[in-house]
Amino acid sequence: MTASARDLRHLPLFRSLSDAQLEELLRAFASRTVKAGTTLFNEGDPATVFQILIAGEVELSEGDEPRFSVKPFAPLGELGALSGLPRASTAVVLRDATLLEAKTDELMRLFSKSSELAFTFYRSLLAVVGDKVRRDKQRIQEMRSNIIRTQKAMKTIRDLVLEGDETALSQPICDRLDVLIENNRRAHYRVSPQPTHPASARLANGGGSNGTRVDVIELSEGFLKLSPTAKLATGAEATLVLTLPKGEIPVSGKVERAGTDGILLKLDLLIDEYKRALNGYMTELQMLDFVV
Repeated sequence: MTASARDLRHLPLFRSLSDAQLEELLRAFASRTVKAGTTLFNEGDPATVFQILIAGEVELSEGDEPRFSVKPFAPLGELGALSGLPRASTAVVLRDATLLEAKTDELMRLFSKSSELAFTFYRSLLAVVGDKVRRDKQRIQEMRSNIIRTQKAMKTIRDLVLEGDETALSQPICDRLDVLIENNRRAHYRVSPQPTHPASARLANGGGSNGTRVDVIELSEGFLKLSPTAKLATGAEATLVLTLPKGEIPVSGKVERAGTDGILLKLDLLIDEYKRALNGYMTELQMLDFVV
């Protein structure tokens, strides 16, 4: 089984291509039949092949997110295959499927020969990504609104419990609500350093500049998550120098949790100058996700 330009014309990724351009692009693809139960790729795998499902059914899963099935005609992992990003999901064939496949290297050679095809195709790809970003922003806004409503409701419930007659459940309920309310505070929203905006920490190892350097995994207002290579135990006091793109900041704090996923350090209060520098860095990271 194969697919024609007419079969793929309704897909947003190909809508801007002329018939001639779409036919030229399809010549780079080869057909492959895959049995049910086959894993096409796993989350985190390098994306080296652009695939289009033209028959059968494929299930996509991502971490703890709900699974959903994909049916013809549909591209699979077009963004990763054309940008070098790792696979964001796992794809398993539910019913015997037929795929059109093109290796990324072959597509790049095709685009190098036809700049007009490459420009039109990547403009369509950017439009598809833009639509996905807008939909994600809408969903995030809905979740943020739900969090705000939940936060207000929990505060109301806590106040009602405090105002009512005390029972054996009053204190445990208030304590749990306080924890949930604190965890939902915006100050605890985390950001991660990026290759263009790196961050690391130099642990004070007897003082001086010869301390052990470790990667910073995440930051939030008042917290720092370090690579487990820091080898700090829960409850330990730590002094370190935080290295940011625009300079260094001396910080200190106490290890709240140490595990294989990293070491969470609750920071001591910073002086205003260092606090502004850290908040400025976190704002720059947040801006990387902001679409104007």
